[in-house]
Amino acid sequence: MAVGSMDGRVALVTGATGGLAKAVAAGLAREGATVVVVGRTAARADEAMGEIRSRVPAATLEPLACDLSLQSSIRSAADTFLSRHDRLDVLVNAAGVFRKERHETADGLELTFATNVVSYFLLTSLLLDALKRGAATNGSARIVNIASRYGNTRLTFDDLQTTKGKYSYLRSTPPTMLARVLLTQEFAERLKGSGVVANAAHPGLVKNTALLRDVGGPFRWVTNTFGSPAGKAADTPLWLATSSETAGVTGKLWARRKELPTPGMGSDPQARRRLWEECSRLTNRP
Repeated sequence: MAVGSMDGRVALVTGATGGLAKAVAAGLAREGATVVVVGRTAARADEAMGEIRSRVPAATLEPLACDLSLQSSIRSAADTFLSRHDRLDVLVNAAGVFRKERHETADGLELTFATNVVSYFLLTSLLLDALKRGAATNGSARIVNIASRYGNTRLTFDDLQTTKGKYSYLRSTPPTMLARVLLTQEFAERLKGSGVVANAAHPGLVKNTALLRDVGGPFRWVTNTFGSPAGKAADTPLWLATSSETAGVTGKLWARRKELPTPGMGSDPQARRRLWEECSRLTNRP
Protein backbone atom coordinates (compact mmCIF):
# COMPACT_ATOMS: atom_id res chain seq x y z
CA MET A 1 0.00 0.00 0.00
CA ALA A 2 1.51 3.29 -1.11
CA VAL A 3 0.97 5.59 1.83
CA GLY A 4 2.67 8.59 3.34
CA SER A 5 4.39 8.38 6.68
CA MET A 6 2.15 9.22 9.63
CA ASP A 7 4.99 9.72 12.11
CA GLY A 8 4.11 12.50 14.52
CA ARG A 9 0.51 12.73 13.38
CA VAL A 10 -2.60 12.22 15.46
CA ALA A 11 -5.59 10.16 14.34
CA LEU A 12 -8.93 9.47 16.02
CA VAL A 13 -11.04 6.46 15.04
CA THR A 14 -14.59 5.88 16.26
CA GLY A 15 -15.98 2.37 16.46
CA ALA A 16 -12.40 1.14 16.84
CA THR A 17 -13.30 -1.66 19.24
CA GLY A 18 -14.30 -3.98 16.43
CA GLY A 19 -14.06 -5.10 12.84
CA LEU A 20 -13.32 -2.60 10.13
CA ALA A 21 -12.55 0.37 12.38
CA LYS A 22 -10.13 -1.66 14.49
CA ALA A 23 -8.33 -2.66 11.28
CA VAL A 24 -8.20 1.00 10.24
CA ALA A 25 -6.82 1.97 13.65
CA ALA A 26 -4.18 -0.76 13.39
CA GLY A 27 -3.21 0.41 9.90
CA LEU A 28 -2.81 4.01 11.05
CA ALA A 29 -0.72 2.88 14.01
CA ARG A 30 1.43 0.77 11.69
CA GLU A 31 2.16 3.92 9.68
CA GLY A 32 3.38 5.68 12.82
CA ALA A 33 0.35 7.74 13.87
CA THR A 34 -0.71 8.23 17.46
CA VAL A 35 -4.17 6.66 17.33
CA VAL A 36 -6.97 7.59 19.69
CA VAL A 37 -9.11 4.46 19.99
CA VAL A 38 -12.72 5.40 20.69
CA GLY A 39 -14.90 2.81 22.41
CA ARG A 40 -18.24 2.93 24.15
CA THR A 41 -16.46 2.30 27.45
CA ALA A 42 -12.88 2.65 28.63
CA ALA A 43 -12.74 -1.12 29.15
CA ARG A 44 -13.72 -1.81 25.54
CA ALA A 45 -11.18 0.73 24.27
CA ASP A 46 -8.45 -0.86 26.41
CA GLU A 47 -9.33 -4.32 25.11
CA ALA A 48 -9.17 -3.11 21.52
CA MET A 49 -5.79 -1.47 22.15
CA GLY A 50 -4.45 -4.80 23.40
CA GLU A 51 -5.62 -6.51 20.23
CA ILE A 52 -4.12 -3.77 18.04
CA ARG A 53 -0.79 -4.03 19.87
CA SER A 54 -0.78 -7.78 19.21
CA ARG A 55 -0.68 -6.87 15.50
CA VAL A 56 1.42 -3.69 15.81
CA PRO A 57 3.68 -4.05 18.86
CA ALA A 58 5.10 -0.52 18.48
CA ALA A 59 1.67 1.12 18.24
CA THR A 60 1.14 4.42 20.03
CA LEU A 61 -2.46 4.29 21.24
CA GLU A 62 -4.76 6.22 23.56
CA PRO A 63 -8.19 5.15 24.82
CA LEU A 64 -11.17 7.47 24.65
CA ALA A 65 -14.56 6.45 26.04
CA CYS A 66 -17.60 7.77 24.20
CA ASP A 67 -21.17 6.62 23.74
CA LEU A 68 -21.79 8.04 20.29
CA SER A 69 -25.56 7.81 20.67
CA LEU A 70 -25.46 10.52 23.39
CA GLN A 71 -24.60 14.13 22.67
CA SER A 72 -23.33 14.77 26.21
CA SER A 73 -20.87 11.89 25.83
CA ILE A 74 -19.69 13.17 22.44
CA ARG A 75 -19.09 16.64 23.85
CA SER A 76 -17.24 15.23 26.84
CA ALA A 77 -15.07 13.03 24.62
CA ALA A 78 -14.23 15.96 22.35
CA ASP A 79 -13.26 18.04 25.39
CA THR A 80 -11.05 15.21 26.65
CA PHE A 81 -9.33 14.88 23.28
CA LEU A 82 -8.75 18.63 23.02
CA SER A 83 -7.27 18.71 26.52
CA ARG A 84 -4.62 16.23 25.33
CA HIS A 85 -3.99 17.40 21.77
CA ASP A 86 -3.92 20.80 20.09
CA ARG A 87 -4.43 19.36 16.62
CA LEU A 88 -5.90 16.40 14.76
CA ASP A 89 -4.60 15.08 11.46
CA VAL A 90 -7.05 12.27 10.69
CA LEU A 91 -10.62 11.72 11.87
CA VAL A 92 -12.20 8.41 10.88
CA ASN A 93 -15.91 8.21 11.68
CA ALA A 94 -16.67 4.50 11.54
CA ALA A 95 -19.06 3.78 14.40
CA GLY A 96 -22.54 2.62 13.57
CA VAL A 97 -25.49 0.48 14.60
CA PHE A 98 -28.13 -1.78 13.06
CA ARG A 99 -31.14 -2.27 15.31
CA LYS A 100 -33.96 -4.74 14.94
CA GLU A 101 -36.30 -2.61 17.06
CA ARG A 102 -36.74 1.11 17.51
CA HIS A 103 -35.03 2.68 20.52
CA GLU A 104 -34.78 6.28 21.67
CA THR A 105 -31.72 7.81 23.30
CA ALA A 106 -31.71 10.00 26.41
CA ASP A 107 -31.70 12.94 23.99
CA GLY A 108 -35.04 11.74 22.60
CA LEU A 109 -33.58 10.75 19.23
CA GLU A 110 -34.03 7.45 17.42
CA LEU A 111 -30.89 5.44 18.21
CA THR A 112 -29.86 4.53 14.64
CA PHE A 113 -30.17 8.10 13.37
CA ALA A 114 -28.46 9.48 16.48
CA THR A 115 -25.47 7.15 16.17
CA ASN A 116 -25.14 6.81 12.42
CA VAL A 117 -25.73 10.43 11.45
CA VAL A 118 -25.92 12.93 14.31
CA SER A 119 -22.72 11.66 15.95
CA TYR A 120 -20.79 12.08 12.68
CA PHE A 121 -22.01 15.65 12.41
CA LEU A 122 -21.46 16.60 16.05
CA LEU A 123 -18.07 15.00 16.69
CA THR A 124 -16.65 16.31 13.42
CA SER A 125 -17.99 19.80 14.13
CA LEU A 126 -16.44 19.82 17.61
CA LEU A 127 -13.05 18.78 16.23
CA LEU A 128 -12.97 21.06 13.17
CA ASP A 129 -10.62 23.64 14.68
CA ALA A 130 -8.20 20.88 15.68
CA LEU A 131 -8.36 19.48 12.14
CA LYS A 132 -7.65 22.92 10.70
CA ARG A 133 -4.62 23.21 12.97
CA GLY A 134 -3.52 19.79 11.74
CA ALA A 135 -3.80 20.99 8.16
CA ALA A 136 -1.87 24.17 8.96
CA THR A 137 0.91 22.10 10.54
CA ASN A 138 1.22 19.28 8.01
CA GLY A 139 -0.32 20.65 4.83
CA SER A 140 -3.53 18.65 5.00
CA ALA A 141 -5.89 16.90 7.39
CA ARG A 142 -8.40 14.20 6.53
CA ILE A 143 -11.96 13.31 7.48
CA VAL A 144 -12.95 9.80 6.40
CA ASN A 145 -16.57 8.79 6.90
CA ILE A 146 -17.43 5.12 6.53
CA ALA A 147 -20.63 4.99 4.46
CA SER A 148 -22.15 2.70 1.85
CA ARG A 149 -23.67 2.52 -1.57
CA TYR A 150 -27.23 3.60 -0.83
CA GLY A 151 -29.04 2.44 -3.98
CA ASN A 152 -32.38 4.13 -4.55
CA THR A 153 -32.64 5.27 -0.93
CA ARG A 154 -33.95 8.73 -0.20
CA LEU A 155 -34.16 10.75 2.98
CA THR A 156 -37.69 11.40 4.17
CA PHE A 157 -37.15 14.76 5.80
CA ASP A 158 -40.46 14.73 7.63
CA ASP A 159 -39.59 11.34 9.18
CA LEU A 160 -35.79 11.13 9.50
CA GLN A 161 -36.13 9.20 12.75
CA THR A 162 -38.52 6.51 11.50
CA THR A 163 -41.43 7.35 13.75
CA LYS A 164 -44.10 6.44 11.19
CA GLY A 165 -45.10 2.97 10.06
CA LYS A 166 -43.42 -0.30 11.01
CA TYR A 167 -39.81 0.06 12.13
CA SER A 168 -37.09 -2.18 10.70
CA TYR A 169 -33.35 -1.86 10.17
CA LEU A 170 -34.02 -2.13 6.43
CA ARG A 171 -36.04 1.09 6.68
CA SER A 172 -33.90 2.92 9.23
CA THR A 173 -30.32 2.12 8.26
CA PRO A 174 -29.92 2.66 4.47
CA PRO A 175 -31.01 6.32 4.67
CA THR A 176 -28.29 6.92 7.24
CA MET A 177 -25.69 5.79 4.71
CA LEU A 178 -27.01 8.34 2.24
CA ALA A 179 -26.98 10.92 5.03
CA ARG A 180 -23.30 10.22 5.69
CA VAL A 181 -22.50 10.85 2.03
CA LEU A 182 -24.44 14.12 2.11
CA LEU A 183 -22.73 15.27 5.31
CA THR A 184 -19.35 14.40 3.78
CA GLN A 185 -20.16 16.58 0.78
CA GLU A 186 -21.32 19.47 2.94
CA PHE A 187 -18.24 19.32 5.18
CA ALA A 188 -16.07 19.26 2.04
CA GLU A 189 -17.83 22.34 0.69
CA ARG A 190 -17.58 24.26 3.96
CA LEU A 191 -13.91 23.34 4.45
CA LYS A 192 -12.68 24.40 1.01
CA GLY A 193 -9.43 26.32 1.32
CA SER A 194 -8.74 25.09 4.87
CA GLY A 195 -6.53 22.16 3.93
CA VAL A 196 -9.02 19.74 5.49
CA VAL A 197 -10.54 17.25 3.06
CA ALA A 198 -13.57 15.04 3.67
CA ASN A 199 -14.35 11.81 1.85
CA ALA A 200 -16.65 8.83 2.33
CA ALA A 201 -15.66 5.19 1.86
CA HIS A 202 -17.82 2.22 0.95
CA PRO A 203 -15.99 -0.80 2.40
CA GLY A 204 -18.47 -3.37 1.12
CA LEU A 205 -19.57 -6.34 3.20
CA VAL A 206 -17.20 -7.08 6.09
CA LYS A 207 -17.03 -10.57 7.59
CA ASN A 208 -17.92 -11.14 11.24
CA THR A 209 -18.94 -7.58 11.94
CA ALA A 210 -20.45 -6.98 15.36
CA LEU A 211 -22.79 -4.46 13.72
CA LEU A 212 -25.13 -7.28 12.71
CA ARG A 213 -25.23 -9.05 16.05
CA ASP A 214 -28.65 -7.62 16.88
CA VAL A 215 -30.33 -8.26 13.52
CA GLY A 216 -28.84 -11.69 12.70
CA GLY A 217 -30.74 -13.69 10.08
CA PRO A 218 -30.00 -14.02 6.34
CA PHE A 219 -28.27 -10.64 6.05
CA ARG A 220 -25.69 -11.65 8.64
CA TRP A 221 -25.18 -15.01 6.92
CA VAL A 222 -24.64 -13.36 3.54
CA THR A 223 -22.20 -10.87 5.05
CA ASN A 224 -20.15 -13.54 6.81
CA THR A 225 -20.19 -15.80 3.74
CA PHE A 226 -19.37 -13.31 1.01
CA GLY A 227 -17.83 -10.35 2.85
CA SER A 228 -14.18 -9.36 2.93
CA PRO A 229 -11.93 -9.70 5.97
CA ALA A 230 -11.72 -6.45 7.92
CA GLY A 231 -8.08 -5.91 6.97
CA LYS A 232 -8.90 -5.98 3.27
CA ALA A 233 -11.98 -3.77 3.70
CA ALA A 234 -9.82 -1.20 5.52
CA ASP A 235 -7.62 -0.57 2.47
CA THR A 236 -9.62 2.29 0.92
CA PRO A 237 -10.29 4.15 4.20
CA LEU A 238 -6.58 3.93 5.01
CA TRP A 239 -5.66 5.14 1.54
CA LEU A 240 -7.98 8.12 1.96
CA ALA A 241 -6.53 8.83 5.40
CA THR A 242 -2.84 8.58 4.56
CA SER A 243 -1.95 8.69 0.88
CA SER A 244 -0.38 11.71 -0.77
CA GLU A 245 -2.62 10.90 -3.75
CA THR A 246 -5.73 11.84 -1.76
CA ALA A 247 -4.43 14.90 0.10
CA GLY A 248 -6.31 17.26 -2.20
CA VAL A 249 -9.36 15.11 -2.99
CA THR A 250 -12.59 16.01 -1.21
CA GLY A 251 -16.34 15.47 -1.19
CA LYS A 252 -16.28 12.07 -2.92
CA LEU A 253 -17.49 8.52 -2.23
CA TRP A 254 -14.91 5.80 -2.81
CA ALA A 255 -14.67 2.01 -3.03
CA ARG A 256 -11.57 -0.02 -3.89
CA ARG A 257 -9.71 3.28 -4.40
CA LYS A 258 -12.08 4.30 -7.17
CA GLU A 259 -14.60 7.11 -7.07
CA LEU A 260 -18.24 6.01 -7.00
CA PRO A 261 -21.17 8.00 -8.38
CA THR A 262 -23.64 9.50 -5.92
CA PRO A 263 -26.91 9.28 -7.84
CA GLY A 264 -30.32 10.58 -6.87
CA MET A 265 -30.49 12.57 -3.66
CA GLY A 266 -26.75 12.01 -3.19
CA SER A 267 -26.14 14.65 -5.86
CA ASP A 268 -28.63 17.18 -4.50
CA PRO A 269 -27.01 20.21 -2.83
CA GLN A 270 -30.38 21.26 -1.40
CA ALA A 271 -30.75 17.87 0.33
CA ARG A 272 -27.33 18.05 1.93
CA ARG A 273 -27.95 21.59 3.18
CA ARG A 274 -31.34 20.59 4.54
CA LEU A 275 -29.77 17.63 6.38
CA TRP A 276 -27.05 19.92 7.76
CA GLU A 277 -29.67 22.33 9.05
CA GLU A 278 -31.57 19.51 10.76
CA CYS A 279 -28.41 18.17 12.41
CA SER A 280 -27.55 21.71 13.50
CA ARG A 281 -30.99 22.06 15.05
CA LEU A 282 -30.82 18.72 16.85
CA THR A 283 -27.38 19.49 18.33
CA ASN A 284 -27.75 23.25 18.86
CA ARG A 285 -24.75 23.85 16.62
CA PRO A 286 -24.61 26.82 14.22
